[in-house]
Amino acid sequence: MTAEASEAPIPPAVQNGSYGQLMPVTVHFDDLDSLGMLHNARYPLLVERAWNELWQGHGFGFDGDWAAAGDFCNVVRELQISYEAPVGRPGPYAVHLWLERLGTTGLTYGFRFCSADGEVTYARGTRVLVRLDAGTLRPTPWSERFRACGRELLRSAD
Repeated sequence: MTAEASEAPIPPAVQNGSYGQLMPVTVHFDDLDSLGMLHNARYPLLVERAWNELWQGHGFGFDGDWAAAGDFCNVVRELQISYEAPVGRPGPYAVHLWLERLGTTGLTYGFRFCSADGEVTYARGTRVLVRLDAGTLRPTPWSERFRACGRELLRSAD
C-alpha cells in the first residue's frame, strides 16, 4: 500500500439509492495467473484490503498489538464467494462493501469485486466475522463506536 492510497479519502456511498461504499483497489500484473486472469485467491485478499482501508478511514486499525486491537481482534467464521466474470488485466477496479447483518459479537458483510465505476461485477460474496476478547479468545461484543459506523453500512435495517 502506498502513502497516497492510505491518505485517499473514503469514497461516498454507492449512488442510485444503493447501499455501502465503493472502495478503489488495484490489480497488479503479479496478481494474474498463468492464463492472464486474476487468480481466484487474490479476490478475498483485495476485498480484505478494501475493508481495512474503509475501517482505517473511520479510525479503526491494527498495529500488531492484539490486546489493544479492540474491534479488530476478530476471526473469520465463514467465507463464500462466487466468480461471475474473469478479470483479465491489471489496473484500477473497486470493491463494493456493505454489512448484511450486525449482531452483538458477529457480523456478515457482503462484497462485490467490480469495475472501478461499480457497473460490472466480477465476483460477489459474503464473509462472517466474530469479534474476540484478546485475553480469552471468546466472542465479545463490538464497541458502540464500531456499531455506529457499521449501521451506516447496513444494507437493510437491523
